[in-house]
Amino acid sequence: MIDPAPGPLPWQTAILTAIRPVTRRVKSYRFRVAFDRPMLAGQHVDVRLTAPDGYQAQRSYSIASPPDGDGTIELLIEGLPDGEVSGFFDAVAAVGDTIELRGPIGGSFVWRPEDGGPLLLAGGGSGVVPLLSMLRHRAAKAPAVPALLLYSVRDAGEIIAAEELAVRARDEPHFQLMLNLTRAGGRRVDAAMIAEALDRLGPPRHAYLCGGNPFVGAVADLLLDAGVDPARVRTERFGG
Repeated sequence: MIDPAPGPLPWQTAILTAIRPVTRRVKSYRFRVAFDRPMLAGQHVDVRLTAPDGYQAQRSYSIASPPDGDGTIELLIEGLPDGEVSGFFDAVAAVGDTIELRGPIGGSFVWRPEDGGPLLLAGGGSGVVPLLSMLRHRAAKAPAVPALLLYSVRDAGEIIAAEELAVRARDEPHFQLMLNLTRAGGRRVDAAMIAEALDRLGPPRHAYLCGGNPFVGAVADLLLDAGVDPARVRTERFGG
């Protein structure tokens, strides 16, 4: 990714101000931090932990909050049994802790209100997090921009921001939500789902895909097969 602002990104101290559960495995962590550059919806931060013996562990996390300038950011972190950083947050972190982070990072997987729409967002599992930042920013600054979120998760208990998304789909006339539960229906995102999304939204001006490598690769191929211009598709992947 290309950093939108020149100069090196410094490590800085952030204060953990709130923790709340989101799903069975995901928690919301709110940090107070003063960035030295503007934040854009879709960006991420690097988090670094240092043990007393000097050992360091580092991980990148997408920012879920919009760039509203309130001096805080929200990270949605899934507690993984073998995760050095996520395990710390899940089992050890407490309000008032200070951690090191740097950011905001990323210049290609971002959306600004002036970018317009229609906006097609596709997230797999926790890949919905940067898309939430975009949706929240859109609702605050450009609610007339048409947007559709295709969100694929294993079951209803793993839907991140489930109530928020349901309320947006109900109350925002230009936002549509398509949920796909792979365990309940035993179905991955396929050509029929992509066709339905494109029929409901129309040709997207921008398409943002985020999730594991298999999910992003499959959805990208399906969009191209459906005739979406490759130049309009932006991807962010995680995992092996």
